[in-house]
Amino acid sequence: MGTAGFFGRRRGATWGLALLLAAGGAGAAEHGSEREAQEMVKKAVALVHAAGTEAAYRSFNEHPDGAFKDRDLYVFVYDFGGTCLAQGANARMVGKNLLAIRDVDGKPFIQGMIDMVKASSKGWYGPYKFTNPNSQGYELKKSYCERGAGDTMVCVGTYLAK
Repeated sequence: MGTAGFFGRRRGATWGLALLLAAGGAGAAEHGSEREAQEMVKKAVALVHAAGTEAAYRSFNEHPDGAFKDRDLYVFVYDFGGTCLAQGANARMVGKNLLAIRDVDGKPFIQGMIDMVKASSKGWYGPYKFTNPNSQGYELKKSYCERGAGDTMVCVGTYLAK
């Protein structure tokens, strides 16, 4: 075996190891944490109050600076009647009334979040099953919500580790 064959295999093994390490590291950070979800909601509510709903909701939907979309974390906003006002993973949901939507187990999670925010103005709701926009599969999720402007809630959900 010549030196080219040795270095070729060695380089391949090194690259393979580097790819495995990178994949392992990426998998570990695939999901946002509860702390990160809570911090994103606090920043989102602050933006609603500072910039107004129109500018804030546009930022949540389009996330031009990336502040309101990170991995599987994104902001969503509903009014207390169940109408989606902003949705960072799927802007096509904006304007739709989803009060009656249920997860695959029949849990009315939008109504549940609204009820929780009405009762205590902020907190965690869940778990419920929802489609992860990264994996496209149903996963257990819980969401941190706070009262937004008027009768609205601003939320960010985090998918639970399997």
